[in-house]
Amino acid sequence: MTRRASLAVAAAVMAAAGLWLVGDGLYIRAKAVLAQHLLAGAWADTLDGAEGVKPWSWADTWPVARLSVPRLGIDHIVLAGGSGRTLAFGPGHVDGTALPGMAGTSIIGGHRDTHFRFLEKVATGDAIEVERADGAVRRYSVEDVRIVHKDAARMPAGDGAPVLVLSTCYPFDAVVPGGPLRYVVTARADNTDRRLAGM
Repeated sequence: MTRRASLAVAAAVMAAAGLWLVGDGLYIRAKAVLAQHLLAGAWADTLDGAEGVKPWSWADTWPVARLSVPRLGIDHIVLAGGSGRTLAFGPGHVDGTALPGMAGTSIIGGHRDTHFRFLEKVATGDAIEVERADGAVRRYSVEDVRIVHKDAARMPAGDGAPVLVLSTCYPFDAVVPGGPLRYVVTARADNTDRRLAGM
């Protein structure tokens, strides 16, 4: 094979690999965006009193809350469970922690390259709102933003007051997913519930 032919083959292989990587990245993002639209319908049914509404027939999760960060224009449906399969479609409520918006500490995880990418822009004092299945909305204020090793991450000591912990992998631009660091945002409720107008 001539040098020119070898270069052409190498270029074709590199172009194919690049297209595959770009396509894979676009697929993940498209799936995340589409899922939130399907979840909105399941959340509407949940607000109407239905329980465990699956957003599509084969789903093994369901909406448990709606998470909003008004300053950043963020509005996501939170799903039951924190498995990788669940997080592909939206932020997930970690089993064994308080339900979002309720008394106690609630932990919600999300992928750093889709739904929880916004966490890098969250600042101390930011408002976070959680709409519960009963339609009540609890408002939180961000108290702490930190980077921790996954083995050192601990649930905040609580007094039973509503605390919200949002967590994702760090750094946000890491090439290899799932490293040992976590970006953790902790917020405390202002202890007032309200209803969102028009929702």
